[in-house]
Amino acid sequence: MKTHPRFVCLAALFTLWIFPAMAIEEPKYIVLKIDQDIEVRKYEPQLIAQTVVDGDMDQASNKGFRLIADFIFGNNEAPNSSGSAKIAMTAPVVVEPQKNTSAVQDANQWRINFVMPSQYNLSTIPRPKNSAVELKEIPSKVFVVLTYSGFNFTSKVQKKTQDALDWSHQHGYKIIGTPQLARYDPPWTLPMFRRNEIMIEIAGDTTP
Repeated sequence: MKTHPRFVCLAALFTLWIFPAMAIEEPKYIVLKIDQDIEVRKYEPQLIAQTVVDGDMDQASNKGFRLIADFIFGNNEAPNSSGSAKIAMTAPVVVEPQKNTSAVQDANQWRINFVMPSQYNLSTIPRPKNSAVELKEIPSKVFVVLTYSGFNFTSKVQKKTQDALDWSHQHGYKIIGTPQLARYDPPWTLPMFRRNEIMIEIAGDTTP
C-alpha cells in the first residue's frame, strides 16, 4: 500500500517538533531596543526558500507551507548529485502580503518563506524541483518586532500589526517594508504557548 506523500511530510514535521533533542534553528539577530512586548532587532543575512501563493491569509499559509515543506523533505536535487536531500526544518514560517498594505483582510496574494539552516549557502543547498519554490539570499535587515501569543485570527493580526506600526511611527522609525507575520509553533500548540510575531522592516540608519 503506497503512503500518501502529504502524510509522510506531516509525520516528519511531527517528529521534528515533538522531540526536543532535535532542536529547531531560528534566525540569528541582536536586540537593539526593548519596550515591553516590542523589540528592535538586527538580523544577520539569511538564505530563504520562498513561494508566492493566492488566497486569504490562512489559505495562503497552508498552501505555501506545503510547497516549501515538500521541497525541504526531498523534492529537490542535491548539488553534485543525481539524488535528493532532506533539509532540517527551521522556525518561524513567515507570511507577508504581496500588496503594500497594512490591512490584512485586503491581501489576496502572499509570500511564504522559511529561513534555511545556516550550514547552507546558495552554492551548497539542494535546488527545488518545483519552480514555485525559489531560493533567495537576504541581506542583514533591521525590524521592529511585536511578540504575542494565541491564535492568529485576521482581526487579531490586523490589531497587532497596527500596534506595531503605531509604535514604529511614535518612536521615529522609517518603515521600509510590508508588515510580516512570523509563526513559530506547530498547529497543535496550545494558544497560550504559541509564539507569534509581527515584523516590520525599518531603515537601518534610523536609530532614535
